[in-house]
Amino acid sequence: MTQKSWSLAIHGGAGTMSPDVMTDAQQREYKAALQAALDAGAAVLARGGAALDAVEAAIVVLEDDPHFNAGRGAVFTYEGVNELDASIMDGRDRSAGAVTGVTHVKNPVKLARAVMEDSPHVFLSREGAEQFAREQGLEIVDAAWFATPERRRQLEELKAKKLSWFDVDLKYGTVGAVAVDSEGHAAAATSTGGLTGKRWGRIGDSPVIGAGNYADDRACAVSATGAGEFFIRAGVAHEICARMRLLGEDAQTAADAVIAEVGKMGGDGGVIVAAPNGTTVFSFNTPGMYRGRADSNGRSEVAIFAGE
Repeated sequence: MTQKSWSLAIHGGAGTMSPDVMTDAQQREYKAALQAALDAGAAVLARGGAALDAVEAAIVVLEDDPHFNAGRGAVFTYEGVNELDASIMDGRDRSAGAVTGVTHVKNPVKLARAVMEDSPHVFLSREGAEQFAREQGLEIVDAAWFATPERRRQLEELKAKKLSWFDVDLKYGTVGAVAVDSEGHAAAATSTGGLTGKRWGRIGDSPVIGAGNYADDRACAVSATGAGEFFIRAGVAHEICARMRLLGEDAQTAADAVIAEVGKMGGDGGVIVAAPNGTTVFSFNTPGMYRGRADSNGRSEVAIFAGE
């Protein structure tokens, strides 16, 4: 990479979305939402900002947009609560922060970063995470801020059909961002509302460092979306970085290999990867993944379906 080059990739979840079930208007809405997040992160990098700031900026936009299952627009637990998870990681020194089960923090990714930078810990949960957020002066909102009619309808449909805790529309709505800045540093961030109808304080891969999120300047930055239980078992994000660092695989080869492994285990989903050489790649085994990427060479593109 040259000194001034940078790259960024984002995702808004993977799943069964297809042109057959999404109207042109819906596709335009999602692409505009993805572009807004991509532009927010790219603006940071274009002015020489840090990868860490760029991924946070992109995630905040996605958390605030009800199209995605993170922050406002998060899915409901079986008990009808929006429980939020997030993580962030700095590839410079592999410092990381993560939170799970928060219900009043407007932007969980900001709390994850505060955990990383202002606490001696990596991972905080539920009431303790909320208390720390208040002590750090982060924006606290009423729980109603996160609730949307469409997510409530999905929960009611799940209960009416007596489905399991899997999402009724088979979409994994996690959001994520990965970046490499002009100094060659990598960062990753991931945020989610989890699965519709999740129970018993279930935690997926999104806030788990090494599963749904990982960054290491020596290899890459990764953010995942999918069936979290499988991504945890496979240690997806770390596994991709390890294959690149130890086996010398390029980002696409490593990502495809690990997603294939998840598929063999029975899991669906995908990843975005940013490598220090400026490469950004996507890999997913679902019909679609909301995604986008931008770089210092002028690339700026968003897509939804496989093959785009």
